[in-house]
Amino acid sequence: MKPLPAPTRSVAPWSRRDLHRMALAAALAPWMTPGVQAQSAPPRWQVNPFSLGVASGQPQPGSVVLWTRLRIDEADAARREQAAEVVCELFADEALRQPVRQWRLSADASRGHSLHVLADGLQPGRHYWYRFASGHAVSPVGRTRTSPALIEAVRRLRLGLASCQHYEQGHFAAHRHMAAQDLDLVLFVGDYIYESSNKNFKIRAHESGMPFSLAEYRARHAHYKRDPDLQACHAAHPWLMTWDDHEVVNDYANDLDRNFSDPVVFLQRRAAAYQAYFEHMPLRLGPDPQQPSQMRIHDRMAWGTLADLWTLDCRQYRDHHACPDLMRGGGRVVMGCDALNDPSRSMLGIVQEQWLTAGLTQSQRRWKLLAQSTLMATSGFQTPLGRSAFTDGWDGYPQARTRLLQTIADARLSDVVMLGGDVHANVAAQLRVQPGDERSPVVASEVVTTSVSTRGMSSKVMAQIQRDNPDIRHARSDERGYTLIDIRPERLDAQFMTTPHPAGPQAALGVQGRWTIRQGAAGVLPGA
Repeated sequence: MKPLPAPTRSVAPWSRRDLHRMALAAALAPWMTPGVQAQSAPPRWQVNPFSLGVASGQPQPGSVVLWTRLRIDEADAARREQAAEVVCELFADEALRQPVRQWRLSADASRGHSLHVLADGLQPGRHYWYRFASGHAVSPVGRTRTSPALIEAVRRLRLGLASCQHYEQGHFAAHRHMAAQDLDLVLFVGDYIYESSNKNFKIRAHESGMPFSLAEYRARHAHYKRDPDLQACHAAHPWLMTWDDHEVVNDYANDLDRNFSDPVVFLQRRAAAYQAYFEHMPLRLGPDPQQPSQMRIHDRMAWGTLADLWTLDCRQYRDHHACPDLMRGGGRVVMGCDALNDPSRSMLGIVQEQWLTAGLTQSQRRWKLLAQSTLMATSGFQTPLGRSAFTDGWDGYPQARTRLLQTIADARLSDVVMLGGDVHANVAAQLRVQPGDERSPVVASEVVTTSVSTRGMSSKVMAQIQRDNPDIRHARSDERGYTLIDIRPERLDAQFMTTPHPAGPQAALGVQGRWTIRQGAAGVLPGA
């Protein structure tokens, strides 16, 4: 990691990072006037409505999604049921002197006053800057970029891999650190918000109780979005995203929650959670208007000829948990569960499995990156009653895991890397069709990032997992952070950037470990 430039008294040229930071700081001033002339009847706000910041995401060679949501203060409460006129401006330069496009938009209550602008007709592989204005209120400035042309022989892709940011259990130092890095993308693989609370690990508080309704999920997302470090990371880089369970409720599986609620009732809650998620993320697609409890999050993105990157959905389509406890649903540790051997069970759902298989086997790009929400490597224990399996993870869907890895083996695919989160631990692992069997060749590699802030399991448990699963080469759950992934044609390097738990407001991050995957050779190796 390159350190931030040290202060100097000499007259020297500003770095790009200095200029970007200055532009962001200047844009935070609440009463500025650019863009106002484009509004026919500019609203006058008592309090700046852009307190949730800006974001961009899902870049393509000629387009990117730009996002903001107006947060209307009590002082402007009369405007909450009204549509607000907003202007979005896109620039080709950091100084905002080269306008590219401008959109006149209307933000209304039906989408929580959120805006999703598909900025298209852009040049591939270049940076842009953007902002929103409503009346005399102007948003922070965001920086984004388009992906390279599909046939461009790209030499590098830098990702920040992150997941699991429980607001109450730590500060978002990982986002502050990522905001200062030279990244192409932030890849977030689940648990953007937490619906739950635990008084034993609280170092700062949610503003309200567990959400069930659309208004309550909106409030929870808005609370997270007001975190300055999270805002900075969204403003600095485009994001790719998928979800896990806490965006709705812990351990939900398809249409079933841990309380075995009536599926009709639960799907109403899921529809509210999905709607609020869409309203707060830079996404192209929202919930299905005909079936609002359904929303497509899985997608595929190319980065020139260097990589294909899939974002997978491990929650919405999966089969219910095997061998459930009839007193409380969700995942649990089981031994001797025959249902795990049912070949019809799926983590992704058969339709998504088929879509992924077709994409993988047809991909001609060097690296195949599968971003999904959890650990794919087996992590069970040897016990007197047999080997344990945690039913909420891939160990709860072993036949589906075998199908995916067998597809990779049969197609002779090289350079397949699973990127995950969820387990609140940094993990580097090698993947075999038959887990733990040295006679079964390694066919893929895995890098899992620790949580941004959520506490991890005990070091004793992690040590036992690693002892009973030799394909897991690195496993630590005691620190928080993110993973910096640097991909080149000949290798993929992963650095686990961490700080001790709990992450403090000014926590510094260091390198916990470095791991490398070499082109053409599945499996992880210690990095230099």
